Amino acid sequence: MTLAELDDAALAAALAAEAGQLLIDVRERSGLTGKALGQAGDEAANRLLCEAIRAARPDDGLLSEEEKDNAKRLGKRRVWIIDPVDGTREYGEARADWAVHVGLALDGVASIGAVALPGLDGGVVLRSDRPLALKAAEEHPRFVVSRTRPAKEAEAVAAALGGTLVPMGSAGAKAMAVVTGEAEVYLHSGGQHEWDSCAPVAVARAHGLHCSRIDGSPLVYNRADTFMPDLLICRPEWADRVLGAVARLA
Repeated sequence: MTLAELDDAALAAALAAEAGQLLIDVRERSGLTGKALGQAGDEAANRLLCEAIRAARPDDGLLSEEEKDNAKRLGKRRVWIIDPVDGTREYGEARADWAVHVGLALDGVASIGAVALPGLDGGVVLRSDRPLALKAAEEHPRFVVSRTRPAKEAEAVAAALGGTLVPMGSAGAKAMAVVTGEAEVYLHSGGQHEWDSCAPVAVARAHGLHCSRIDGSPLVYNRADTFMPDLLICRPEWADRVLGAVARLA
């Protein structure tokens, strides 16, 4: 079966996995490290993903962190939103907490996606069409936060709710930590772009998690301005308490 014959979810998963393996190969064979490795990996993975999506879905729009934006996507109902290496720093440092994002927004909603975590043993791909059973949530919520720039709002809300902080690298790795039961809450308020969250949100929503802005309003994709100020992905049983704490602390 060719890529063009795959359904959208299978295509997203196949491409995320392939790009993830390519990134591992680049790291092992190039001899590069740090920023140079990150740049080489970004370029290679972006080329693979963009060429494959354009060949398999020529009528769809495409938004990538690593390509010049094409405004024609704004007139499309179906837009692929990708991040070839989410967590370039972590990838360059040979850490495990980086990801590949392949998401599809339908009428502005993150609907289909796959997030590859190639740095984990054996590589892992979490996908919107194959949701896993959620593990039992902890009594005291664990908040995944940036290992270098933890959001003040996340620190304050965690303190207010008796939670703990779990430092982690990329946005995709943090979002998937909530999916896999390593954390209950991912609250980010430092600003991101659409490619940072489209695929993770599609996967998280498919797993029954709450996904919104930190004021509770919907996340909207495929806009002219790709900047997204904040994001909340959390276990549904914690959503009201987290949103309430954000409002009280604002």
